[in-house]
Amino acid sequence: MTPAPPASVGIEDRLLTFAVSLLVGGGALHVGTHVVSDGQDFAHAVLTALLGAIVWALLEPVPLLGELLAIAAWIGVVRWRSQLGWLHSAGVAVVAWMAAVVILAALELLGIGQISALGVPGA
Repeated sequence: MTPAPPASVGIEDRLLTFAVSLLVGGGALHVGTHVVSDGQDFAHAVLTALLGAIVWALLEPVPLLGELLAIAAWIGVVRWRSQLGWLHSAGVAVVAWMAAVVILAALELLGIGQISALGVPGA
C-alpha cells in the first residue's frame, strides 16, 4: 500500500499562518518597546512588525550587504515608529528577538509549530 499524498495547504491555512506569525512578531515588538521605553499599543506594534517585515524582505536579497542593510533598515523602522534613538531601538530589537524566541518555544510546546515571528528578524 502506498501512503496517501499529503493534503495541500489551502489559502485559509496560509492566511492563518501569516496572521498568527504577524501577531507573534507584533507581540514581541510590543514587549520590546515596553521593556526599553514607554511602548505604544499592541496594534502599533503589529503595524511596526508588518512594515519591518516588508523592509527586511526588500533588502535582505541584496548581494553581499543585504543582511546588514536589512537589519539596519529594520532597526530604522523601529526607531521611526517608536520615536526612539538608534541605541534604544537596537535595544528594542534585541528584547523583541528574545521575546519572539520565548513565544515561539511556548507555541512549540503546545504543539503549534511552523509559525515564525513575522517582523522580527532571526526568530
